[in-house]
Amino acid sequence: MSEAVSPLMPSSGSAATIAISVHGPVGVLDMVVPVGATPVDVGRAYADQAGMTGIPLLQTALGEHLRADRALAEMGVESGAVLIAATGVRRAKPSEHQGMGARDIPETPQVAAVVMGLAAAAAGLSAWYAALSGNDWLRTVTVGVLMVCALTGALPWGRHAQQRTAAAPAFAGAAAYAAFFEPGDHLMGAVVAVGALAAALTAAITRAMADGRDQVLTVWIVVGCLVFGVCAIPSLLEWNDRVSWAVLIVLAMLGARFAPSLAIDVPDEALLDLDRLAVTAWSARDKTSSRRGRLVIPEPAMRRLVEDATRTVTASCAAILLITLIAAPLLLGTANIDLDRIGARCLTFFAGAAILLAARQYRHTAARRLLRAAGLACWLWLIAFEISDLTSTWTTWGLVVVSLLGAISLAAAVATGRGWRSVWWSRKAEVAESLTGALAFASTVVASGLFRALWEMTS
Repeated sequence: MSEAVSPLMPSSGSAATIAISVHGPVGVLDMVVPVGATPVDVGRAYADQAGMTGIPLLQTALGEHLRADRALAEMGVESGAVLIAATGVRRAKPSEHQGMGARDIPETPQVAAVVMGLAAAAAGLSAWYAALSGNDWLRTVTVGVLMVCALTGALPWGRHAQQRTAAAPAFAGAAAYAAFFEPGDHLMGAVVAVGALAAALTAAITRAMADGRDQVLTVWIVVGCLVFGVCAIPSLLEWNDRVSWAVLIVLAMLGARFAPSLAIDVPDEALLDLDRLAVTAWSARDKTSSRRGRLVIPEPAMRRLVEDATRTVTASCAAILLITLIAAPLLLGTANIDLDRIGARCLTFFAGAAILLAARQYRHTAARRLLRAAGLACWLWLIAFEISDLTSTWTTWGLVVVSLLGAISLAAAVATGRGWRSVWWSRKAEVAESLTGALAFASTVVASGLFRALWEMTS
């Protein structure tokens, strides 16, 4: 076929056109088309020039199909390109079908995180039930299932790998608890230490296999090693396990206060332009016309810093919630002597109050809710143990008083609204947090049994 010019050519200059050659079943057609023309437009023009009844499909010289809904310029077709007009039925490659199927599946990390959290909670409950059942066969099966789940979830590949690897240490810790549990309170500290060490080791192995950094696994490693040290040292020194539970509650209270400052660790030279001492990371830009702006932090780096810090803070708050859920009932349950019981209840109350007051400083919704749940968990465990020690009459009166106090607290919360953000309320909350923290520290001496031991030694 002789050379022809397509009617798609616009009246403007050549800068907005593309010169291409289309090879088809009836010959070669040279065409000049606009940059915004689609393969359908070119195929229709070729069919009109060649006298074809149907519109052919366009492919590159290498056989790659050109999508009909995109312009030629967007797909990299330039002047001088050679296209093929095919009239047969085109079958998509298997890889293309798989890619389209993967794109059609929506990503739901929030749902996956909730499911993994529920699975971790179920693992803990199953380990607790198997340990207390006294059935060796049931315990063996439970430990095996939990270990398989931990090993499967620890593999950092596949869809929702972040959520699975974050829950894998919980399965390993639950399996260790069910395997090493022995009846009696004298070995509970050692059992919790072994479970924490198993969770930290699983997180370390998973982090070593993963390609990039994972802040949740780092928190698992740090918290697991910390819990192991706090629970193992009193067991080795033959101290009472109340020392471990009291120290864990105090550490959870301190973590709620200092977790954000520990999560964001940025060198000073990364935050400041040392030549000018004026440009911070939050006001920096990628491009600058100044010759002295060579230390300006790019925007992707700051975005990555914020995302990493957010994951670290959220994981730390989740660890605080887990520690309070475990340490508070163990402390309240092991305090049998009256003096120790008073100290344990005071420590649980003031630590819960300090965590609740510290939650007001968090602007991240998930972290703030986790801290509030941790503080309320301390109070709910305290109420549960108080009610269990009362008679039926005192239980009724206690429920009435608690209901009235709850209604008063709700009315005060509605009245203040978002008053914590004002200067006056913020100052009062800061004073209250400092006071409750100091009282919690003072209660630790009594709750751990140290005060009673010193009293008995001097009396």
